[in-house]
Amino acid sequence: MNHLIRIAHYLQKYILPSLQGRGWGVGLLLLTSCSHVDVPTYDTTETRLNIWVGTTAGVVYESTTYNYSYAYEEGSVTFYAQITGMPVDYDRTFHLEAFGDDASVVAPTVRYEDFVIPAGAIGGTYALHLNTQLLPDANLFSESDGSVQFRVVSGEQFDLGTEDHQAFTVIVKNYLAKPDNWDTVPTRNDMLIYFPISKYFGTYSRVKYQFMIEHLGLIDFQIRSSMGAIPAYDKETNTISAAYAVQLQQVMQQALREYNESHDTPLTDEYGELVTF
Repeated sequence: MNHLIRIAHYLQKYILPSLQGRGWGVGLLLLTSCSHVDVPTYDTTETRLNIWVGTTAGVVYESTTYNYSYAYEEGSVTFYAQITGMPVDYDRTFHLEAFGDDASVVAPTVRYEDFVIPAGAIGGTYALHLNTQLLPDANLFSESDGSVQFRVVSGEQFDLGTEDHQAFTVIVKNYLAKPDNWDTVPTRNDMLIYFPISKYFGTYSRVKYQFMIEHLGLIDFQIRSSMGAIPAYDKETNTISAAYAVQLQQVMQQALREYNESHDTPLTDEYGELVTF
């Protein structure tokens, strides 16, 4: 009797919350008597690993997008993993592999690493890293999007997950447009004062803009006069204050110093000019 109660307790604590978080309805049989009951057993010799892009709650997206132009060197894609079996008292490692239409050109840009599910855990949040500088051709995916899929390397510690969680798709892009307000501020009708991006960050180049996005996380932002009480960054309008722009300029100057000190060649743009801020 006691061992049946322990099984029920384990299912309630580990298995049921996991499946409910994935949007699956589960009924748990409560074992309340010592009479003979046919209890389904979990095959612990076959542990599957579900992977997906979406949310931690288990909402699965059809795909996610990665734009190489948003990182001068390395950026990342977030994905999630969760086992279907029981947690164990030791770390378990898994790896991913690329496949699909554009896998041959995307795979060299991927930093393959050990992904670890810690002891006692049933899953976690992970990052897949891709490096723009490792593209075989700098113009790849600049005119049309690509597509690559990732799945768990089979034959290691885990088998493939359930049907909809065996792989995830990444749509890859590689294009970046010069912001309209880089050199001049387009005509506005809100009577507020705005400044061009070049006032604080200098001459435009694709490499410079990529480097800024990588370190600031801002794309197509506006710079507004700091006259009056305005926030440093207004997320709704993607606008920063002029005072904050000065701080971000200093952030970029420091990032550039660190890059140049850690690389054999200083950061140079697509025109062969040294990047400056």
